[in-house]
Amino acid sequence: MKRITIIGFGTWGTALASLLDRNGHSVTIWSKFPIEGRHCPFLKGYVLPESIILTESVEEAACNAEIYVLAVPSSAVRDAATEFQSFYKEGQIIVNAGKGFEEGSLKLLSQVVAEVAPRCRVAVISGPCHAEELVGGMPSAYVAAADDLETAKLVQDVFMNPLFRVYVNDDVAGVEIGGALKNVIALSAGCGDGLGYGDNAKAALMTRGIAEIARLGVAMGAKHETFMGLAGLGDLIVTCTSMHSRNRRAGILLGQGKTLDETLAEVKAVVEGVVTTKNAYELAKKYNVEMPIVEEMYKILFEDKPAREAVNDLMSRGKTAEG
Repeated sequence: MKRITIIGFGTWGTALASLLDRNGHSVTIWSKFPIEGRHCPFLKGYVLPESIILTESVEEAACNAEIYVLAVPSSAVRDAATEFQSFYKEGQIIVNAGKGFEEGSLKLLSQVVAEVAPRCRVAVISGPCHAEELVGGMPSAYVAAADDLETAKLVQDVFMNPLFRVYVNDDVAGVEIGGALKNVIALSAGCGDGLGYGDNAKAALMTRGIAEIARLGVAMGAKHETFMGLAGLGDLIVTCTSMHSRNRRAGILLGQGKTLDETLAEVKAVVEGVVTTKNAYELAKKYNVEMPIVEEMYKILFEDKPAREAVNDLMSRGKTAEG
């Protein structure tokens, strides 16, 4: 049994706490916001068991914690990790469960955590899993990645159970990039749905989307094969096809002609793909990587380009070979 502190009382933090509690660990959830009840608003009907401690006190949450799990939006990772900085021990394991990049610096979230906690062992978890299905006890598979495979294996042991299979990987960059960029493609897939397009269009978008993700990932030092696994293709499939996906739901609204502000107001939750689209657009320029889907999604979000016009421009691009 491990003493585990979840930083963040959102949908994903709640789901991970539920999983770890079922695995027999001692779990505490910390929130910087006032805690009202034992339920997450976005997991309707699910109430956390009494065995999980909820607290707004950093000191209480940090008390004897062996593992910290960051389950906050990408924009909050640096601040959340810094909140507990004085409590980290030498070799402490910190697991980042969020997906995205740090806006401005364009750093991977694991790099942000490593800067805040240089004496700690940093791991990431990612893959195709909706919180709604995880708390419902449905089978899922995920990836635990760390530069040191022993750290990844320890995280694997902590999270894995008969309904949550965890694989290990030492390609941290690939696992993180796949998990972040699939949200951009999911926004695009949602736009297609909002426009009334069918399965053919979605299949084309997803296939060319994973090609763009892998192209940028390899340029950033990741392994191509990682993007063919759970943290790449697997996460892309689930996020582009499910109504559990906030990014797909947001894309549908954009495709139907709503503005970005109207879309975010209707979704009423963090849509990571929006800021990640901006990050991906900037990274493509930085690494001189061609990413036409990302570029068109950027124009839809930040230049008010109509989604139908963006699709037409994608379809009428110059002839090229698949690759």
